[in-house]
Amino acid sequence: MNWSATIARVSGIDIKLHVTFPLVLLLGALQWGSAHGPTGAAFGALLMALLFLCVTLHELGHSLVAQAFRIPVREIVLLPLGGVALLGRMPEKPRQELLIAAAGPAVNVVLAAAIYLVTGATIGWEGLDGKGLVAGTRAEPSLGTLLVWLMEANISLVLFNLIPAFPLDGGRMLRAGLAMVTDYQRATRIAAGTGQLLAVGLGVLGVVGGNFLLVLVAVFVFFGAGMESFQTASRTVLTTLRVGDAYNKHALTLAPDDRVSRVVDYLLTSYQPDFGVVHAGRLLGVVTREDVLKALAAHEEDPYVTGIMRREVDRVDPGAGLDEVHQLMSEKSTRLVAVHDRERFLGLVSAEDIAEALAVAAVLQRRRRLRPALAG
Repeated sequence: MNWSATIARVSGIDIKLHVTFPLVLLLGALQWGSAHGPTGAAFGALLMALLFLCVTLHELGHSLVAQAFRIPVREIVLLPLGGVALLGRMPEKPRQELLIAAAGPAVNVVLAAAIYLVTGATIGWEGLDGKGLVAGTRAEPSLGTLLVWLMEANISLVLFNLIPAFPLDGGRMLRAGLAMVTDYQRATRIAAGTGQLLAVGLGVLGVVGGNFLLVLVAVFVFFGAGMESFQTASRTVLTTLRVGDAYNKHALTLAPDDRVSRVVDYLLTSYQPDFGVVHAGRLLGVVTREDVLKALAAHEEDPYVTGIMRREVDRVDPGAGLDEVHQLMSEKSTRLVAVHDRERFLGLVSAEDIAEALAVAAVLQRRRRLRPALAG
């Protein structure tokens, strides 16, 4: 994810902090500092840092179970509103999605239980209304306050994530359970609809009660549910298309002795952003618009395209499904693959090509559904 910096690597997974993350530390410092001065400010920042350590462990719970099912995990990104684990592909079976989704809240249950064992009977249960996560200033900064606050935070994370609405874990668990008794797309529609209905209810409660945070959560859940439904429908459409339907069969190509100036001419006179460098029907490498811009900034002379091309390009068969290619691009964090018929290079397929094919296929699909209705 852009605007993020890697701070750790666990089980081959990059853990990244988004550039906006310090805002949450500032929030904690302001909340506690207003009541307890500089010591409170430092304590509030520490609480937020520990909270996001719990969030990181939550996301690692998802990630490690995904890896156990041989699903690659690209990275975990920590944002002011929480964390997200970016999987290379979706789970293939409902049981896998159920276990992956449940693993995150399970980590927070274990953390809350462990803290309770440490604090024992001295714990203050009155904080479980969730206000401690927002105000958090009812007690003096101390180790006991820190432990109680973290226990409450982990319980709140469990309860919040188990709300049966996308993009929360509860929504994914609901979808997985439904997919065990019906098809995946129908399960997604039901789970997304349930989530949006809950979001409307939360939004109304937030407006009536003057709770801006609840309204924000409701908006997040409503649009998250809609996006999940759209993405699932998109994946379904992609399964009906093949690579041979999407790659540019009339694309311009480059020769090994072409220079960057030739690519500039192509960029200015065509809509094509990526070019294969081809010799005797074999692909030697790929030059993209980004490669050309970097070369123009770095070189005063006119270098050969072989000096700036990318030599390692993933290959796919023209008969492969676009859903497989989309999954490959996600796993490899690339936007471009080469289409080959055995050793013969046919063309390139980009993420933009797949998006365009999806848009066209979706329109055609809607038109086919409308024809019987219009005929009736």
